[in-house]
Amino acid sequence: MKKIIYISLLLYSLTEVRAQVAISKSSVSNGSVSLEFGDDENKGLILPYVTEKEGITENGTIIYDTNDHKVKYLQDTNAWFDLSVDPSGTADLSIQGNDKTEYPGAKVAITKTGGVDVIKGILVLEDTDKAMILPKVASPHLNIINPSPGMIVYDTVKRQLAVYNGSMWSFWKP
Repeated sequence: MKKIIYISLLLYSLTEVRAQVAISKSSVSNGSVSLEFGDDENKGLILPYVTEKEGITENGTIIYDTNDHKVKYLQDTNAWFDLSVDPSGTADLSIQGNDKTEYPGAKVAITKTGGVDVIKGILVLEDTDKAMILPKVASPHLNIINPSPGMIVYDTVKRQLAVYNGSMWSFWKP
């Protein structure tokens, strides 16, 4: 009987952990966070390299568009907003290889409800009352030695969003 109770408690705690994830840190900073990255390393989040964005319809999606080497987010269905500003972006797409087979079932979803098939995407944060905290880096243009195209971080010095298009950083402040 004790084993069943312990297993039930373990399964319940694993279900709850699924709703909030901390990477490179022991826990998220508060209950409003679904995904949070540690801020003690000079690393960023690399967005998916997308060659065909026509089928993407979920507002708020953020991508690295390999056609013009820009970081973009879907502001309104079929209206992409350019976050890169500079048009001289570049990327070595050979890391993707020749086989660009789409695996529609391959994704990670952070949710309490388990509705991972509702929204298309690689990383889907489905909670409506939680947000993602980007990796925090002090002056990423100085401290990330070899940034990858499509990298996104929060600059703790300038207190703004920073995106890298393959040749330079762009900064956004609300």
